This record gives sequence, C-alpha cells and structure tokens, in this order.
Amino acid sequence: MKHNSFNIDFQFYKEPVSFNKFTDKSLLQYCLGGTLYMPGTKDILNKILSKSLGPLTSMVMCFEDAIKEEDVNTAEENVLSHLKSIYSAVKKGELSYDDIPLIFLRVRNTEQFVNFADKLGPEHVDVLSGFVFPKFYSFNAKVYLAKLQAVNNRFESKLYGMPILEGRTIGYRESRSRELNLIAEILEPFKELLLNVRVGGTDFSAIFGVRRSMNISIYEILPVRDCLSDILNFFNRDNNDYTVSAPVWEYFMAYKQDNIEHLLENDIQQSLLSRSNIINPAIDGLLREVLIDKANGFVGKTIIHPSHIKFVNGMQAITREEFEDASQILNTPAGVVKSSKSNKMNEINPHKSWARQTLKRGEAYGVVENEASYLKLILG
Repeated sequence: MKHNSFNIDFQFYKEPVSFNKFTDKSLLQYCLGGTLYMPGTKDILNKILSKSLGPLTSMVMCFEDAIKEEDVNTAEENVLSHLKSIYSAVKKGELSYDDIPLIFLRVRNTEQFVNFADKLGPEHVDVLSGFVFPKFYSFNAKVYLAKLQAVNNRFESKLYGMPILEGRTIGYRESRSRELNLIAEILEPFKELLLNVRVGGTDFSAIFGVRRSMNISIYEILPVRDCLSDILNFFNRDNNDYTVSAPVWEYFMAYKQDNIEHLLENDIQQSLLSRSNIINPAIDGLLREVLIDKANGFVGKTIIHPSHIKFVNGMQAITREEFEDASQILNTPAGVVKSSKSNKMNEINPHKSWARQTLKRGEAYGVVENEASYLKLILG
C-alpha cells in the first residue's frame, strides 16, 4: 500500500513510503489515513483480489452499528471467507502483502469479540491487521485487551486494537476526566498492541441532540469539541506515543472532473479559512475540517464514503516548509534558530514533538512543495 498514488502525474518533493501490516508500529500508526467503514456483510473480495480498490489503503468491516443484530453470523462468515481467500491468493503469488489494505474488524461488543476471536485460524490472522473496539469504557477495556493479547500470543503474530472513545461516561463533563484517566491507566500495559485511538464524533453529537451541517465543523459544536479536546489532552501528549484519529465526516457529494483547471492555483488553506467556494459544500466542509483536525494533532479520519479517501489522505501530506522546519529542529542540539524560509523561529526543545510527528506524517503521506500543491495532488 502507498498513500496518494492516485495521481501518477503529481511530483512530490519527497515521495510517501510503501507500507503493509508488518510495517513497524512507529510508522504504521501514522498510515491509517482515511479509514473506510463498511458493513461486515459487504462483498469486496473481487476488488481486493483484482487490486481495483483505487486509493483505499485502510478499511474496517463492521459487525456493530452498520448491520442488524440478526445479520452478525452472516457478516462473520463473510469476513472469514474474505480473509481465507486473500490468504490463499497470497500463498499462490497472486497478491503480495503490499497489495492488501489494512483490514480491521469492528466488533459488536465484548461477547461477540471473544466468540469470534476463537473462530480465527492462521489463514485469517496472516492478512488481518486488527480490531476496532466500540463503546470502549473502563469497565469493559480489560476484556477487550486481554482477549486481544491472548490472540496475539496464540498465533505469535501482531493484531492491533483500536478503541473507540465515545458514549455518555466520556460525553458527560462530570465523569469524563475520571473515565479517561482510568482508560489511560488500563491501556498503558497494552500500548504496543494499540495502533490508534479513535473517537466517536457522531455518538457524542447524539448525546447532546446536535448534528453539524455541511458548513459547520465538529469543532464548532461546543459540547462535542470539549469531549474531543479532553481526549487529545490525555492521548496526544508528547510522551505517550499514541496517535488519535479524527471523527467521521458525514456528508458526501460527487464533483465533476470538468472545468477544475482554475482551481489548481488556489491556496487551499486560505480558501478554506475564508470559506471561499472550492469544489462543493460537502467536500469544502470535509477539507476545512481536515485542516482543523491536523492543526489539533489528529492523524487520519474515519470515513464512510470512498470519495473521501483522496481528500483526507491528500491533506495529510506535509509541505516542504514543514519538512525543512521539522528536519532542522531534530538536527539542531538546542536553542533557537531562524527557519530556512526566514519567516519564523524554530525553538528546538518545545517543537521536537511536533517535528517528530510531522516527519512521520511526511513519510506516510509524502511531502508536497507548498499549500497550492494540495489541490494539484487531489484534483490534478
């Protein structure tokens, strides 16, 4: 898998690297990008085997909210069949591990996870990347994590877990800090098995009876913003090595490839912040929210429509100026230095964490020349 390879004519300043499920966790946790959720009953096997998934590099097959309870068994059988067929194609030399998107399974609850995990064989685990744990609380965390550890021990492999922080215990202010602190303490011994912390923006919105429109970002919904802010406070600190994925964008609208040449010279950041029209309200809203995601330290985003993939992943790339600043910071012992562009100061110690994360993002998504390059990458 390789991010942002959909535009073969685009010239990166520094190309993104290839990755697969066996890539070292220190980089892989930055590689999830736009992670597409789909029902566990969906048949996408032929698209995987024929390598026709387009820009898709990370996906979740869902046993939870995306399907009815009576369809769980059907979904499990479908997923197991997919994994076995993909494994068979790898062994026959028809696929390589680099051809397989990161595949995760969102389980329904602890009981379903424990039962399903016992159905796994080596042929499934070999091509599976891990599990997503919904409604993850301090009271059920140990069940999820202990079973995840047991599966890894059983197969001597690496299957990752991704907890989704959502629900009332985190949503309500009076219980939030205590709950997040308990979860953080429980997660710590299992850190090497945790690829990503995910957040339930839609679930938080439901608690407060709100829903953002195309023209409003999730960060403008005050009670939801507070939940997200506190999650970042616990799990995006400079010494805890977690990555946190941004909440889902719920709107999608097709755009026409025709007549976009006039857009390609735009400075996307300036256009988004001034709310100038770029493509259409749904995509402009997504791009604007991804810009704020990045500014706050989120990496990647949950998505529900394939059309979002290249917009989310394209925006994850870093600019040459960011690359040069980050490199300068990590290669300077201490103190304060003028940036290569001579437009800012780079204070070495305070900016080291930002620099490390920025270079990891650059490895995963590539380095583009400047802000105007984003639209050239996405739409060119």
